Amino acid sequence: MTTHLPLGDRRDAPFYGKDIISVRQFGLDDLEYVFGVAREMREIVTRIGTIDLLKGKILANIFYEPSTRTSSSFTAAMERLGGSVIPINEVRYSSVSKGESLPDTVRTLERYADVIVLRHPDVGASAVAAKYASKPIINAGDGVGEHPTQALLDLFTIIAELDQVNGLTVTMVGDLKYGRTVHSLSRLLSLFDIRLNLVSPPILAMPEEILTELATAGTPVTVADTLDGVIATTDVLYVTRVQKERFDQESAYESVKDAFVISPATLQKAKRRMIVMHPLPRVTEITMEVDDDPRAAYFRQMEYGMYVRMALLAMVLGKA
Repeated sequence: MTTHLPLGDRRDAPFYGKDIISVRQFGLDDLEYVFGVAREMREIVTRIGTIDLLKGKILANIFYEPSTRTSSSFTAAMERLGGSVIPINEVRYSSVSKGESLPDTVRTLERYADVIVLRHPDVGASAVAAKYASKPIINAGDGVGEHPTQALLDLFTIIAELDQVNGLTVTMVGDLKYGRTVHSLSRLLSLFDIRLNLVSPPILAMPEEILTELATAGTPVTVADTLDGVIATTDVLYVTRVQKERFDQESAYESVKDAFVISPATLQKAKRRMIVMHPLPRVTEITMEVDDDPRAAYFRQMEYGMYVRMALLAMVLGKA
């Protein structure tokens, strides 16, 4: 993790001038700090809507992959804090299409901005960008690797909705192989006393690397290919989309795309007090009839995400 500290900045401020590349950066004390700031941001938005905390600061949103939710969430977060945004959501139309390297793109755009949010299809791209940048880099997803800000907002959602993490049973279902959101969230959850159920078709199972990390952390894990044996004890049902864009052969995608569909009938077997989460977008894996169930937390999850990203932006820019 690179630390960028312009002259005059305070070196004792948590995350001031630092990159947000991986959930491995965060211990329990760090999470408590982030979520405390996020709660303050939620209160600010609820009471007054916006604040000039980051007035005069500029965010460069650089997305090499299509994004609606994450890019909009960061834009809303920055503008709620009084800052401005350079939106670059179609990188293929930019100088990158002319052959410009990622280091050159980052080193150019940081001349205009104070912080850079980067989404890239290659695992490790944000770490590469951070190596060359002199301004903070925030990883908004790197291929099938990590999505740290999504994991942070997911954990914040669990706490906001259920008032606890320790003692919960979390069931992840769907695409666990390519789903960077579940990779990052699994790592964060391993800091807590939880039970984890991993439910997927065999070809979309959680990578061995993550399973090894969970075992090392002492997290009890159950691997299954059906929800039948775990839904009744689940406190958090985390559903993921089977990502067509990650498959080389469409036939392989077609064979698993509807392997799990969460419907009202599914939730009849679930606890009365539990939540259903999804990083969105969804396709067919959660029916729209589920939306009216108070346990469906996925749209509230998106709002929590804005507060967490407001907190992170304020933190890395020394205003939290």
